[in-house]
Amino acid sequence: MASSVSDGETINVLFYGLGAAPDEAPGHYDYIVCCNKAIGQEAVAKSLAPVMSESTTIVLIQNGVGNEDPFRAICPQNTIISCVAWTGAIQNTPGIVHHTKNENLQIGIFTNPNVSTEIENKRLEIFSNLLSVGKTPHEVFSPSRLQTARWEKVIWNCAWNCLTTLTRLHTHEWLNSSPEAMNMTRTLMGEVVAVARKMQVDIKDDLIDRLMERILGMPSIGTSMLTDALCGRQLELDVILGVPVKRGRELGVDMKVCETVYTLLQGVDLGLRQGGPKTT
Repeated sequence: MASSVSDGETINVLFYGLGAAPDEAPGHYDYIVCCNKAIGQEAVAKSLAPVMSESTTIVLIQNGVGNEDPFRAICPQNTIISCVAWTGAIQNTPGIVHHTKNENLQIGIFTNPNVSTEIENKRLEIFSNLLSVGKTPHEVFSPSRLQTARWEKVIWNCAWNCLTTLTRLHTHEWLNSSPEAMNMTRTLMGEVVAVARKMQVDIKDDLIDRLMERILGMPSIGTSMLTDALCGRQLELDVILGVPVKRGRELGVDMKVCETVYTLLQGVDLGLRQGGPKTT
């Protein structure tokens, strides 16, 4: 330990190359892990063609719901492992990332009728073993339980990411900003819960209470979407709020709060993509 502190650490690894795009990578891969922001999913799926074969497993470690659909449409013969990440990190200085204590990964198969269950489960087992070797805390879920976990996480994200980005406030500042803030937050969450249940997703009655208890037990935080907005980057909006709103429209769910927030954030996102506010 003393040596590590005084001299730093040297880790010798096999280096398989570095490419700025999939077509710069040599050959095909057994696993492709997508932990990018879920923006332009269809374009991302198409870009992976040079490094994929039918035996390639696609791993999606991303926020949102509906993430798998573009990959399934473009890669109909491939296994998809869908993942929900609960982790936190802060980067206050370029190149310095502080990871918080919270770390858990929930993983499961996004069922492909074109691939046998035995093969898909084996691919999931191999990936789980790789995570275990790397000492990554994780849970293996059934396909239906994993989708429930995705919706549970998006109910969390659609509130905190979206409302902090619109208001430029951290979570507790937003909740304390007015008597209406708490009720609006719970209503937004409740609308997404209603959509999930219409889709036969098993959302428990106490979920919103548990999520509120969780956020109130944490320090006031900014969110990744707020950070993206402050840095002038495009927002990861569609999979976090766009898909729930679109599903709600299809299913006849009343989503007045979600519709309003989504509409406003689309305007914010357009402004970011156009380079920020106009000067005149």
